[in-house]
Amino acid sequence: MSASQESRSRDNGPDGMDPDGVIESNWNEIVDSFDDMNLSESLLRGIYAYGFEKPSAIQQRAILPCIKGYDVIAQAQSGTGKTATFAISILQQVELDLKATQALVLAPTRELAQQIQKVVMALGDYMGASCHACIGGTNVRAEVQKLQMEAPHIIVGTPGRVFDMLNRRYLCEYALPFSKPVLLRFPHFNISLERNRHNYRFHL
Repeated sequence: MSASQESRSRDNGPDGMDPDGVIESNWNEIVDSFDDMNLSESLLRGIYAYGFEKPSAIQQRAILPCIKGYDVIAQAQSGTGKTATFAISILQQVELDLKATQALVLAPTRELAQQIQKVVMALGDYMGASCHACIGGTNVRAEVQKLQMEAPHIIVGTPGRVFDMLNRRYLCEYALPFSKPVLLRFPHFNISLERNRHNYRFHL
């Protein structure tokens, strides 16, 4: 890679990414208003209360295909709204009356997992959706008790602790309903696998 190419890569993100942070897309539908995404009224209230006025470029392109159940790979620079993109798509699909975990988000660090949890809780504030951070550095017994008492609608966790809960059969038994599809979101998943130096295989 030449010096100019390397500089352009640093400025614009990975190869193939537009300067606004969105890779070229084969999804033709671009929606430039949250009101036109057919989101629930309570979710819209949370979105606007959070401070969003209109969707960012990646949100315009990625929210709807996620909601419609397509396999989506979305890549964008920091600060372009990736977390809110998958948080909104998850919240729109959560069945609030179903007391079971319906989405699992894996994050590479505890800090990022907690940050994602806060975004999910803020956006879903008017919905009554529950979101639990399943992360290392916290009391395992307390975590087990929480999963036993009530399965949160959404779990955001680090691979190590999620693997531990799956291995202990607590997350598997009490949280993930295998009779219905489970949404998986992996923000920066390649970083998580490299940093943890483990290969985690989840049979979901």
